[in-house]
Amino acid sequence: MGERKLNSTYTRNEQCIINCDLTYVIHIISGRWKLFILDLLSRKKYRFKEFKSEFSFLTDRVLTSQLRALEKDGLVKRTVYAEVPVRVEYELTDLAIELTPIFEQLSKWGKKQRELMGENELGEHAGEVK
Repeated sequence: MGERKLNSTYTRNEQCIINCDLTYVIHIISGRWKLFILDLLSRKKYRFKEFKSEFSFLTDRVLTSQLRALEKDGLVKRTVYAEVPVRVEYELTDLAIELTPIFEQLSKWGKKQRELMGENELGEHAGEVK
């Protein structure tokens, strides 16, 4: 596959987006399960199997991928205990803890917006026939 042109519209747009701090944050926390994981970890430490009990339909591969990405971005700390069997716990870093009030505010806004739009928790409009 060839290199992307440095003066292409896509490249110029990408540079604009990269330089926006808000877009940078959204990029870090985007991912289907990242917000759910961060929300759970805001309450307590979790072990891998505990995540699995919360998200029984989530594959190990996807959960591992999301946890690794959050760890790489400095939002989740992974602690391995030298025990038999090995125990691994996940918790929020101080950096992620700073986001907790922001997530709470976004959640309140989302609930309010959902109510204003007449949507239920499945994203369907009230009274909509399926």
